[in-house]
Amino acid sequence: MEHAVISEEYCSEQERELTVRKTSLFAQGDGFAVYDHCTGELVFRVDMYPAVSGELVLMNPVGAPILTVRKKRPSLHHRWEGFAGERVEGQHQKPLFTVRRSSIFGGNRAGMVVEVHGGVGLTEAETEYRIEGSFSQRCCKVLFEGIASKGEATSLVAEIKRKVDPDAHVVLGKDVFSLFLAPHFDAAFAMGLVLVLDQICGDEPDAAVEEIDSSIASLTGDHHVGVNGGTLLEEHPPELVM
Repeated sequence: MEHAVISEEYCSEQERELTVRKTSLFAQGDGFAVYDHCTGELVFRVDMYPAVSGELVLMNPVGAPILTVRKKRPSLHHRWEGFAGERVEGQHQKPLFTVRRSSIFGGNRAGMVVEVHGGVGLTEAETEYRIEGSFSQRCCKVLFEGIASKGEATSLVAEIKRKVDPDAHVVLGKDVFSLFLAPHFDAAFAMGLVLVLDQICGDEPDAAVEEIDSSIASLTGDHHVGVNGGTLLEEHPPELVM
């Protein structure tokens, strides 16, 4: 199944790993650079975060805007909206998707709900995703829940994990992490979710020690399966969307 929310050009027929790197080690949210794990080519970039405006722009390697995410105020659920291209102030633009906390309680432990208001090849009916886990610990999953009210089976479509140096077998710092994508899942949409998670959750510790240990164990232990030479997802994940 195609999950093209932004554009089909960002969907791959194969499972894919992106390496996401924060471009500043001194200030939270200065920017991101996103590389293809296999080729090393730059895929996306975010040059800076204009905190005053509350808008972040995801760009392609040459700086053309792909997606804008904006914080909606006021909102008890920390609601963010995603728009195609560069959002123009004063113009009415319908958001492609909305991200919010599933509950106003629980802080960063609360999950996220993502509602997609149409997209490439999608019907007008809203489709829903759920984000579980701890982004601040770089250990979370994006689950596709189907068209609202249809009760479709949940499928794992993306996962964020700590990056491991393949030569030294050392878990890298949280400024560099991996974004694994299931086949046909929109990479630009996935990065839009990463930008929102980074703003809502940041890098504050919000998980128990055992959760962190479990995250590292899943990276360095025997809980990965090889898929087309990669290491996407866990040994017994929900069914991937094809």
